[in-house]
Amino acid sequence: MSLQDKVAIVTGSGAGLGLAYAQELAAQGAAVVVNDVDQAHADAAVAAIESAGGRAVAVVAPVGSTETAEQLVEAAVSSFGGLDILVTNAGILRDKSLLKMSDDDFDAVINVHLKGTFTCVRAAYKHFKTEGVAGRIVCIGSPTGQRGNYGQTNYAAAKAGIVGMVRTWALEMTRAGVSVNAVIPVAATAMTKTVPYFQKAVEADEQGEPMPDFFRKGLGFGTAQDAAGVVAFLSSDAVNGITGQVIGAGGDRLQVWSHPEPVVQEFHDGGWDYTTLQTQGREILQANLQSVGESMPELPAELQPTS
Repeated sequence: MSLQDKVAIVTGSGAGLGLAYAQELAAQGAAVVVNDVDQAHADAAVAAIESAGGRAVAVVAPVGSTETAEQLVEAAVSSFGGLDILVTNAGILRDKSLLKMSDDDFDAVINVHLKGTFTCVRAAYKHFKTEGVAGRIVCIGSPTGQRGNYGQTNYAAAKAGIVGMVRTWALEMTRAGVSVNAVIPVAATAMTKTVPYFQKAVEADEQGEPMPDFFRKGLGFGTAQDAAGVVAFLSSDAVNGITGQVIGAGGDRLQVWSHPEPVVQEFHDGGWDYTTLQTQGREILQANLQSVGESMPELPAELQPTS
């Protein structure tokens, strides 16, 4: 299932995970529209793809607006004759705890991650529908959107919202033959590089050495290239009929995330009034509390961070 003759857009692909996605798509035969807000990063990404024998052009613009979304689609059509694949990866961080998070901090992250995904998918889907293309859309989520994370109200909201949109779009796009899925990558990035817990894994990656099995196998934490293979696969014809899924990718692990489902159901004649909830309701809830955030196992002694 080669991507030969396919055309892809990858937002936020000047560096990091986005660059890995763009390079993998190009390696599988697709022509790629690279997108970044930094001209130098975008140009370097195009040069790297072309030096490896691939085809790429750059669009330097921040995602979020309808204008940028339409510009990206136009670049794909004018440069390579069409569009088959969209990967929405662009994002920013403005991490702060709730009382320290400003309106601007919240709005900026929502605009890039959530609105940017919405506008780009809408523009790509319009092209797919108009041209009769059974396109492929891959939206990038995060474990934070699935489970929450301290200091990331804005990011968690955006990433959870992306998954909700993907499931909705799967319903809307099925008749057009378009597959839309979300990927939840767990990989060494600029963000994880600053987390002491992942120090030894990131150091190994930067030195071109294999990451310890504790990370790759135990945590499903790996390199950007590990997630890139999943993104490219979900961009191929092999996923015909696979849509609306949320797929975890990291290290040696592949996951399929479930829809949120009730873990218990109880019925009470006449409904659950205040008094009944004070007694029976509290017992039910207390016995079925669900975890929040991610729980990490203790690092082995040899993988403890060094100063």
